[in-house]
Amino acid sequence: MALRWSLCPVLLAVIGQRLPPSRGQADSGTEEYLKREHSLMKPYQGVGASGSGTHWDLHGNTMVTSHFIRLTPDLQSKQGAIWNRVACLMRDWEVQVHFKIHGQGKKNLNGDGFAIWYSKDRMQPGTVFGSKDLFSGLGIFMDTYPNEEKQQETKKRRYSSANQRIFPYISAMVNNGSLSYDHSRDGRPTAIGGCTALVRNLNHDTFVVIRYLKRRLTVMINIEGKNEWKDCIDIPGVKLPLGYYFGVSSATGDLTDNHDIISVKVYQLTVERTPEEEVDDEEVLVPSVANLSLQDDDLDYEPMSGLTLFFIVFFSLMGLMVLAVIGIIVFQKWQEQSRKRFY
Repeated sequence: MALRWSLCPVLLAVIGQRLPPSRGQADSGTEEYLKREHSLMKPYQGVGASGSGTHWDLHGNTMVTSHFIRLTPDLQSKQGAIWNRVACLMRDWEVQVHFKIHGQGKKNLNGDGFAIWYSKDRMQPGTVFGSKDLFSGLGIFMDTYPNEEKQQETKKRRYSSANQRIFPYISAMVNNGSLSYDHSRDGRPTAIGGCTALVRNLNHDTFVVIRYLKRRLTVMINIEGKNEWKDCIDIPGVKLPLGYYFGVSSATGDLTDNHDIISVKVYQLTVERTPEEEVDDEEVLVPSVANLSLQDDDLDYEPMSGLTLFFIVFFSLMGLMVLAVIGIIVFQKWQEQSRKRFY
């Protein structure tokens, strides 16, 4: 395939980069076209350079090699990102990211992970895996360190095993710019879906695919070296505006890993729509998810505030006092009736 690209660039530019569906999850009749202006592949020529010959910017500690782009090295307190310069004007698209996470840290002693973005806010560093908080758009987070689990162990709180996550963990968040990503709780309060993805220190290729088709967001992973795609997230009613940017960012803290991106391939999806679907497919101005009520799925161990605890204790004592008074009154009446019967 690499030889074909190198020999026929003019022909491909003319006829377009049409590729057959490879995930087996598309609707019937869906076709895919590789969009090179949104994609990033070897040999990464001109990446980060100024001028019109490249479509990607680098930020932070990102390093380009002949085989991969390293967002962050296996060192503490590093941030890195790559951002597409071309705004996405496709209604339906798919992003396939070939990545590798590896380092010296052992299980649960590595961090922090990386994020794949479709965001209005490009090239803005911050606290969310190396990019800004309160973003507008979609974030897919490959989180490798369980911050919340460690906090629960430290504070000795109990919580249901059904609510525990096994890390590394993939989660998704749609934000209109008003929601903050809670790192201390691994993004639980704002996550719209997720799954476990054991992707560290593997000797085979690992991939994640984000598909946005007919307002439906699906995320699939291929991480077992079997060339098999497994479902991770499937959320209907996701509305994302046109004109946002694709990007990938990463960060390390006290714990570290190498976060490498081998390729980012973006496909335009073409699919037939019914007249009803065309009517429903109006222009979107603000990212949103229809009929979604963000729920914290671990309320059973959320700590109570001091004020809440005070009122619980106060009203409990008041209730006991009322019961005691009623008990005394009843006892006194019983004694009076007993005396009358005696006399």
